[in-house]
Amino acid sequence: MGSYFFLGEILLGLELEFDAPFDSDRCGSCKRCIEACPTGAILPNRTLDARRCISYLTIEFKGSIPFELRRLIGDWVFGCDICQQVCPWNNRFAQITHESAFTPLPFLAQASLSELLDLTQESFRNDFRGSALKRTKWRGILRNTAVTAGNDPDSRYIPLLSKLLVENPEPIVRSHAAWALGRIGGDEVDHFLKKRTQIEEDPRVLEEISLAREFIHHE
Repeated sequence: MGSYFFLGEILLGLELEFDAPFDSDRCGSCKRCIEACPTGAILPNRTLDARRCISYLTIEFKGSIPFELRRLIGDWVFGCDICQQVCPWNNRFAQITHESAFTPLPFLAQASLSELLDLTQESFRNDFRGSALKRTKWRGILRNTAVTAGNDPDSRYIPLLSKLLVENPEPIVRSHAAWALGRIGGDEVDHFLKKRTQIEEDPRVLEEISLAREFIHHE
């Protein structure tokens, strides 16, 4: 049936008979998921290095995304399904669900990168109500979206990223906005970042601004 399943658990105060262990190898010599994973999170022995998994980095991980992995995240704002998309079992057997609970929320189905960069905390609470995306919190969505904008370096994102760097109360958001601005680059961005070094107080954000300017100067 493929691997598109949500896994859950029920805690009971009852003794239950266990199922027999699943020991059938249905992957054979296939390595499509290993070869397709952008960050190399799936290892040759079929174990997962969660520290490199895009789903972990964009959902569960709350810190600063490692520099060497940001570019590899590509345009994934929340989670990643590449390994499932390339799996032959899913291509052959998975079927589109008719369960209404899995229908995308209207805002999420239509939101652009610019709209996500401009997402307020109030809008996050309202538009994401009932969605799993609330797990990463407002600052997580903005952090992830900033990385995505940096991977799609377009000057139209400069005002929104600059606004995040100036106004957002979360250092994790400001630091990733600085990184994204550095990837877009240009004299205008460099001048803006230079001015921010005289105002910003958080050491991590200042470090990101400095690295962003270095990147611009070496491009």
